[in-house]
Amino acid sequence: MQDDLIVVGGGAAGFFGAIQAAEMKPGMKVTILEKTNKVLSKVRVSGGGRCNVTHHDYNPFSLSRHYPRGEKALKNLFKIYHAEHVVKWFASKGIVLKTENDGRMFPVTDSSETIIDCFLNETRHLNIKIETGCPVDSIALALGKFHVTVSDTIYETNKILIASGGSPNQQSYNWIRDLMHPIAAPIPSLFTFNDSWKKFADLMGISVPSAEVRIEGTKFSQRGPVLITHWGLSGPAVIKLSAWAAPHLHAVNYTFTAMVNWVGLREEEVRVQLLEWKSEKSRQKVSTDSLFGLPQRLSRRLCDLAEVEESRTWSELSMKTINKLVELMIRTPFHIKGKTTFKEEFVTCGGVKLSEVDLTTMESKKVKNIYFAGEVLDIDGETGGFNFQSAWTTAFVAARAIAGRQD
Repeated sequence: MQDDLIVVGGGAAGFFGAIQAAEMKPGMKVTILEKTNKVLSKVRVSGGGRCNVTHHDYNPFSLSRHYPRGEKALKNLFKIYHAEHVVKWFASKGIVLKTENDGRMFPVTDSSETIIDCFLNETRHLNIKIETGCPVDSIALALGKFHVTVSDTIYETNKILIASGGSPNQQSYNWIRDLMHPIAAPIPSLFTFNDSWKKFADLMGISVPSAEVRIEGTKFSQRGPVLITHWGLSGPAVIKLSAWAAPHLHAVNYTFTAMVNWVGLREEEVRVQLLEWKSEKSRQKVSTDSLFGLPQRLSRRLCDLAEVEESRTWSELSMKTINKLVELMIRTPFHIKGKTTFKEEFVTCGGVKLSEVDLTTMESKKVKNIYFAGEVLDIDGETGGFNFQSAWTTAFVAARAIAGRQD
């Protein structure tokens, strides 16, 4: 049996592309091929099972700045389809999205099953076939038709949307390389840092709302909440930093020094404040303070590392000790060896090179009528709904071209 469109990949981009194409061109015969036995796996675990659908930023320019890889391409793609369009599309299906304080958007049900049910209902309504346990072995073009080989089965189709997602395994891209498509080496993005020092491990669970984390010897740094964990450092600032520095961190085998500025202030600002307290609180014990509003246990740990005895008063602090405190407040070193995947939300940096794709249609420049969408492309964003948004956008643009629509 011949299809009008084969979609390779049963994830967010694959389903959205299939549904959009079938909606735009009624009667189109569409089949989704998913290599595993489950579809929409990342949708299910996203946002702790709530599904972080997108991010509340309707400006294509500012939205694109959240992507370490793909910013320039997405700036133009978001002019065609961005977060507001996604919100309206889900609303048209009866699903309302809510915005949280940090801009992340979730279904009001706080359940990823709401999104999954929506997609499955739409595929049924549009007669889109879903085949699981179908890893693609090869794609060949013969007599103007594509032959997609899956084990002993050959699917024939006019057009193909490749939305197979990211993978840390280079071999997962071999069948795409066979189409003469170069692949940017796939490496991890969005991860936490494993600290070999372990001098803060007993403070796990403590978070600081506005810290700065930078990678020593580089220009990579991020500001935001930082969470101390039993294995090291996590939190939005660390996760974002891992995305922007992903190629560098891979190159150094995830062995580096992370410097944490707990208070987000400049060195001189911290020194002036400490000297003021030395004068104003001369008889007060330093250990009774939560310095700069830091959690008491963290403040105490920094004092211990600066060798400030628990009985020491502010007036008894020497300049040498104050300088140690300043250094620890703004440059606490963490000796990182290794990484830990952020929850279950593995994201790949790398994939199909954007230079080989027509970014007005998402069609391959190498092979006509093959299109790409989602994480299989060399596009990845920060955590917060951005990776799903790029999946929705690239899938929509591809579907529009597949369906022959210009609007």
